[in-house]
Amino acid sequence: MSLDGKTVVIVGGSSGIGLASAAAASALGARVVMAGRSEQKLDAARRDVEGRIEARRLDMTDDASIEAFFAAVGPLDHLVITASEAALGRFREIDTADARRFFDSKFWGPYSVARRAAPQIRHGGSITFFSGAAGSRASPGFSCGSAINAAVEALSRTLAVELAPVRVNTISPGLVDTPVWETLVPAAERDALFAETAAKLPAGRIGQPEDVADAVLFLIRNAYTTGTTLFVDGGYRHM
Repeated sequence: MSLDGKTVVIVGGSSGIGLASAAAASALGARVVMAGRSEQKLDAARRDVEGRIEARRLDMTDDASIEAFFAAVGPLDHLVITASEAALGRFREIDTADARRFFDSKFWGPYSVARRAAPQIRHGGSITFFSGAAGSRASPGFSCGSAINAAVEALSRTLAVELAPVRVNTISPGLVDTPVWETLVPAAERDALFAETAAKLPAGRIGQPEDVADAVLFLIRNAYTTGTTLFVDGGYRHM
């Protein structure tokens, strides 16, 4: 299905899953607006993607930035929110301030963005949130992320009813090889984690951004899917 004439806003579009989703939507003819906090990263990403690509700065934790962003974008068809920071650590060890920043980034940020964008989404449009596999399977050291992921999924189900006919869904990725891991753990630990997890997964490998971008396109284009969480985790929940 072509996305000609459609405007797709991807928050977190400068790298990883967001960038892969931007490229996939652009390849189908969409006008893609990539959003992120770093203008330098956005400019670099825009040069890497062919098609009708715009890049605009957006800080999800700043209401004024959100307001200015959507005023500039105008009417849109699909909103995809992949951006967030992360904080790892066991419940009794992680600093509460870090946990609050994680919530601000992955829950309250998308919440505020969706709330502002909703009135501008055309009939037949959609919102796609991101949670994560830890929301449905216990993962020691990720208690904060597990709680946030569950909250995002619950919000998505309710908004699917409240914002109808705008469709609202969530993607729950498993372990995906994206640049965010470079900021979370040293390279040797990351490689060991990837290898160990790949050996256990039914899919037999770690996910790639393009795997998740395919799921983004499905939720954008499938007019009969709303209020659901789509798991793209290589079978992580069944390990």
